[in-house]
Parts: sequence; C-alpha cells; structure tokens
Amino acid sequence: MFAFLQDIEPLHQGFWYIALASSLIFLIQTVLTFIGGDYGDDFDVDFDGEVNHDTPVQLFSLRNLINFLLGFGWTGVAFYDSMESKGLLIFIACLVGVGFVLIFFFLIIQILKLTEDNTFKLDDLIGAVGEVYLNIPANMKGKGKILISIKGTHHELQAMTESDMDIATGHSVRVIYIYDNTLVVAKI
Repeated sequence: MFAFLQDIEPLHQGFWYIALASSLIFLIQTVLTFIGGDYGDDFDVDFDGEVNHDTPVQLFSLRNLINFLLGFGWTGVAFYDSMESKGLLIFIACLVGVGFVLIFFFLIIQILKLTEDNTFKLDDLIGAVGEVYLNIPANMKGKGKILISIKGTHHELQAMTESDMDIATGHSVRVIYIYDNTLVVAKI
C-alpha cells in the first residue's frame, strides 16, 4: 500500500508519514466531534506557565499537536521537490504548522462568540421588576413570593421587604438587594 514510500529520501518519507498519520488522527477527531464522542479531552500536558485556565482552548493539547503536524507534514510533502534547501523547507513547514494552530484558535474564538450565557444568578435581579405572587409581610418579618422574568425565563422566588406595610398579591415590586439568598424588594 505504501510501496511508493520505499524509494524516496528519508526526509521526504518522514514528511509523508507525518502527513498521513496526522491526517488519519485528524479525520478520527473530526468524526468523533460531529457524533459527540468524548475522545480524550482528559489528556493533559503538565505545563507551568501563564495560561488562562478558564479558556476552553489550551495551547498544549493533542488537537493542537495534530493541527501543527497536519500543516507541517503536508507542506513538506507538497514542496519537497520544488525547494532545493531542505532547511528552508523545514522552516516553512514549521511556519505553516503554527499557522494551522493559529487558524484553529481563530475559528474556536469566533465560534465561542456565538455562545450565550443564560446562567441564572440572583445578583442579576438587582433593579429588576417583578409581581408579588404571595403577600410579603412588612419589616422583614416573613417571606412572600414574587414572579420575576430575566433573560427570557420566569422565576418564582422568595422575597422580603423593609417597608412598614405588607405588599399584597398583584403589586409590582423592584428588587433592591439580596439578603441571605432572598430578594429584598420595594413596592413601585
């Protein structure tokens, strides 16, 4: 199957082996990505540097290694016969490999811009307006409930008021602050 690799120079063979192996692994990664396979994101490289661990894109990962080798190998195969200086060919192949990694980073960053954070956080409710669902006792002496909408979802949450008067069902209220995971509201 790979008989054509037997009669070429060792460097050219190396480029071919790198290109074919990285292409096969890249194809497997792509198929697993589309079918939802969790194929080895557990593969960690121990690196003690200034890398932000909150980002989903890691500098040293199996995927980036494959991207680099894909660009490196196929550049070496494509330009081996047309370049006299093999040192220059290796340098250009390295640049193209780094370029593949940078293109991957750019694509992932563009895709991440499309994501939306719909995480519900109580702090996001400060200043929001809701409607009393169950009476809220005056002077923080008990808890009632309000219906409030944020980020397109409705929530029924416990509420208290510092007001001297109870707030009856149906009245509109504004969230002033959060106290012990309970909304403190004022009548509008």
